[in-house]
Formats: sequence, structure tokens, C-alpha cells
Amino acid sequence: MPEVPLSAPADPAPEDSVRFPDNPVLVALTRGEAIESFHRGAAIALRADGRPVLAWGDVERPVFARSALKPIQALPLLEALPDAPDLTAERIALHTASHGGWPMHVDRIRAWLAAMGLTEADLECGGRDWPLDPEATRDLARRGGAPGPAHHNCAGQHTGFLRLALALGAPTAGYSRADHAVQQAVTAVLGDLTDIDMETVPWGVEGCGIPSPALPLWAVALGTARLADPSGLEPARAGAANRLRAAMAACPDLVAGPGSCDSRVIRATGGRVLVKRGAEGVMVALLPEPGLGVALKIDDGAARAAEVALGLVLETLGVLTADERAALADLFQPALTNAAGQETGRTVPVLPPEAADDDEPLGDPWDEDWDDED
Repeated sequence: MPEVPLSAPADPAPEDSVRFPDNPVLVALTRGEAIESFHRGAAIALRADGRPVLAWGDVERPVFARSALKPIQALPLLEALPDAPDLTAERIALHTASHGGWPMHVDRIRAWLAAMGLTEADLECGGRDWPLDPEATRDLARRGGAPGPAHHNCAGQHTGFLRLALALGAPTAGYSRADHAVQQAVTAVLGDLTDIDMETVPWGVEGCGIPSPALPLWAVALGTARLADPSGLEPARAGAANRLRAAMAACPDLVAGPGSCDSRVIRATGGRVLVKRGAEGVMVALLPEPGLGVALKIDDGAARAAEVALGLVLETLGVLTADERAALADLFQPALTNAAGQETGRTVPVLPPEAADDDEPLGDPWDEDWDDED
């Protein structure tokens, strides 16, 4: 066999610029009775005042929360137009969505654009991506269709951004740029809800073209907690948060799509748990009744592990009823099958040492006095 020349390795980055945390294993995959693979990650649950309820792994490390930030990023539109009749629950849910690309999503987005006198050509999310849901892709192909901008999973959010541009009296073109009034408003809200100076964080660009900040995982949870419990926010923002949660709870299939983790958990819990996925193994959950925000990140970016880790966090917090656990068992502890349909193993949650070593049980997060400090 001829030798294949290898390129020289890149110069190592300075120690202070790259840090790989030794996070706990949160999810394992079995084959038979043996562990075949595992996923490390970090997770945190906070109250709106910043008090931690659960913290596993390195929750200080900045992460790109990606689409998990969409509920927070939807607040500026609801604050700008608190009484606009065109902002129905369906459209608000689509503004938070990473939608699957089914006709229920695409048709509503196109109708919303038309109501504003706009078309898919005004969307800046790109138009080459097939639907996020594989079955929706097959359905579109069977019908002889081709993907357009409205099929992009972020098209609902981008349509909401266009509506915000109109509300602000700003140009619709360029709404995805960091210097546009729309993204400036979004960045300001992100900073307010997370207690982060947004000028100090690393920035990248989302797959859909909008600015993407890297925030500490605790900050993502804090912003999420303040959506879940907006009692400490000023009235206009609290009203927007309440309206946002109600829309997600009322329209679970528009937040993602039938069969998706986000939609299934929202539906199964009747909106008591509102879930939003982000790319690369990020998940957030809003728990309005106990007033908690949850954020987690799987180190290797595996979505299969993020869903199971979310189930582990929710189970540890004690927020799922027996009926809800049963309804979501195949999601949070899925069986693995081979091409012949035989079960070969399972994807299972792993309670991290910092949880298992606690001197006292976690307690009941529904109890108002739980975890109160002196």
C-alpha cells in the first residue's frame, strides 16, 4: 500500500483560548449488556433570581446555544407589538420554532409573509435546505416539490424578524446583520435576561445567517428561567413572556413538529414543560410552575444524547408525573434496533457523581420553601 502523506498538524491554540472540560457522562449507549458509547455534558437548572437548583459539569464554559435561544429572541417583537392582532399564538409559536418543514409550517409562514406584503424572497435564511424532518423531506419529494426559504427550519423566526423590522420602521433588507435594528434589539434583550455584557462574549454566525453569541451555560439557563418566571421583569416584558409561553403551550406542533422531542414534551405535559432544542446537543426547558429554567449541552453535539439528558434532568427535578414518564419513555430511554428490527441495546441516562453523592435528596421543586437560603 503506498504511503499517504499527512498534512502537518495545526499549531496548538494557546491554553487560555481552548479548554476541554472534564464533564460527567450523562448518557450511555448499550449493546447487549455492555456499554458501547457514552456522551459527556453539562446541565444546570436555575431560578429566575439566579439561585441554582441543579448543576452538573462545567456550567461556566461559553456555549453556542443556537436555536435554543429562539424563545428569548422572540421577545422584542412581542414587546414592540403587545396588542397587534396579527400576532396570533400560531405565529408566535413559529417565531420560536425550529420547524420540521411540514405543510402546516410552510403554509402558515407563507401566509404570514403575504399578510405583510412580503414573499419568501425577503427571507434571509437561505433556500437550499430540505426540511429538518426526514419524513417531511420524503413527503415533499414524493409530491415533486423542491425546498424553498420557507422550508428552512428557521423560517418562522426570520418571518418574525421581518415583522419586527416593519414595527421598528426599519428596512426589511439586511435584518439578519448584526448592525441592523432587529438584531440590535435581540442582542439587548439577550443581555438583559442573561445578565451578560454582550460586547464581551464570542460571536459566530448561525446556520441561518443571524449573529450567534457564545454564552455561559448558566446564563442560558438564567434567561430561560426569567421567561418561565417573569415576575421580576418590568410589566411590558413580563407580559411578552407570558404571551410567549402561552403560544408555545397552545401550538406544540408548530414549535418543532409531530414526533419531535420539543413538541412531544410540550404536548405530553400540557405546557407545564416547554422545550426548545438548539443545534449541537443543546436543550433548554422552561418550567413555569416552579419557576425554573434548564439548559444543557452535550459536549460532542449529539442530539440523540441531548434528548435523553433532558429526560434525566426533568426526572431528577421531579417534574414529570407517572403518566408523563410513561408517555415519554421511548423518547427519554429509547431502544436501539438493527436493520432487522431486533432490539440491540438502549440509550440510557447516567446520573452524574455530583448528583449521586449529594448528602440529601434533591427535594420537591414544587415546594415554595424548597432550597430557600437563610
